[in-house]
Amino acid sequence: MQTVDFFGPLVDDPFDYGRIAAANAVSDVYALGARPVIALNLVSFPAKTLPLSILERILAGGAATCREAGVTIVGGHSIDDPEPKYGLAVTGLVDPGRAVLASGARPGDRLLLGKAIGTGVVANAIKKGEAPPEVAVAAVDSMTRLNRRASEAMVRHGATASTDVTGFGLLGHLHNLLVASGAAARLRAGDVPLLPGARLLAEAGHVPGGTRRNLAAAQSYTTFSPALDMTTRLLLADAQTSGGLLMACPTASSAALAEELAAAGYTGAPIGEIVPGAAGAITVV
Repeated sequence: MQTVDFFGPLVDDPFDYGRIAAANAVSDVYALGARPVIALNLVSFPAKTLPLSILERILAGGAATCREAGVTIVGGHSIDDPEPKYGLAVTGLVDPGRAVLASGARPGDRLLLGKAIGTGVVANAIKKGEAPPEVAVAAVDSMTRLNRRASEAMVRHGATASTDVTGFGLLGHLHNLLVASGAAARLRAGDVPLLPGARLLAEAGHVPGGTRRNLAAAQSYTTFSPALDMTTRLLLADAQTSGGLLMACPTASSAALAEELAAAGYTGAPIGEIVPGAAGAITVV
């Protein structure tokens, strides 16, 4: 299998940007319970207007994350472009009989989330120079954390379905999983973990356009409790970069999976359950 991710700067430090891009690129492989093996760098860079030392740091960051993931970078492609962009095409291996697809969730399964959400809001504030240093550090730590150990844990505990949470936000990716599985879900907003500072930044207006578009799209398949404010709804739709794995797991093994995820440094948060209903429908309480 192969995945491709290619996007522009999210943070100020080129090395961190490279690390985040690489972690984001391998995440799709981990979502299948697979092992990433090789990658190709994809680069667009304004070589005439920015020093190549910046590109060197971006590639060094990507290489550092790939080493951590056990991935070999075997080459790449580059073009001259006004906006810097970096990503990787990643190839991984998986036993077809053990792959965790997005289509296997069944009513009664518990939903677990591997990382706190809010990276879109925080990255938007970082770009404007208005994210407190400790908030920015927490977001970078989350975005650079590999989903490797979460992937291994979900396979061991018999997860029935999985997806990583990225640009479509938690609601969008859950919806896609539910459509593939022919099921619905009940989500508990109060149990969804948020990155430090994300709510305050969202309330201050640091909400990216992609997040607002995600929420507009989610209105067609999501029923929100009237008690949930607009900030909560926006955060549930926040466009993520290198987010965590969203896993459906049988009730009998969900507690053990949550415990192992927490021990490995993930949130391991149980946030809802799969229920009978129209395929793709989400109720948020």
